[in-house]
Amino acid sequence: MRLVIMGPPGAGKGTQAEALARRIEGAHISTGDIFRDNVSRQTELGRTAQRYMDAGEYVPDSVTNAMVRDRLAQPDARDAFLLDGYPRTPDQVAELDSILSDLGTQLDAALALTVDPEELIARLLKRAETSGRSDDTEDVIRHRQEVYTAETAPLLNVYRERGLLVEVDGMGSVDEVAARIDAALPKA
Repeated sequence: MRLVIMGPPGAGKGTQAEALARRIEGAHISTGDIFRDNVSRQTELGRTAQRYMDAGEYVPDSVTNAMVRDRLAQPDARDAFLLDGYPRTPDQVAELDSILSDLGTQLDAALALTVDPEELIARLLKRAETSGRSDDTEDVIRHRQEVYTAETAPLLNVYRERGLLVEVDGMGSVDEVAARIDAALPKA
């Protein structure tokens, strides 16, 4: 199974993605992990990304796309994968389509976790409190939600129009949400 997982910050994507990747026996491909891996190995892409990150700037799509292309070509992603944190823009959707076409494959589903916006804010404030992240203020969290709504949420319509969107209620315990995901996904 080849999936992307989407949802606003605090929806539980990371938690669900790791467990779901194990259940589908596929690679969990997180763009954050790809960045950290390339930077730690000092690959050419990693050094390029590091320059942008050190300057506090977004890593350009060209660098992100190249890292994703390289990662999806690795043997552990051949039969099954779960992309977490990519695509985030319409241009990245087009690039992912191109990457998958070049690999002779396509997505089986785009999984979207939905959570009440006020619940998301409460979750992230609690997480900030328990992890000591002083930068996660309510204003910053609300801004992140606005950025997601403006920039990434429109991708849901792209996948809906393609018949790939699977929306799952992200409210409840980790196990409850996982059970809903498993019930909603197409069977391989």
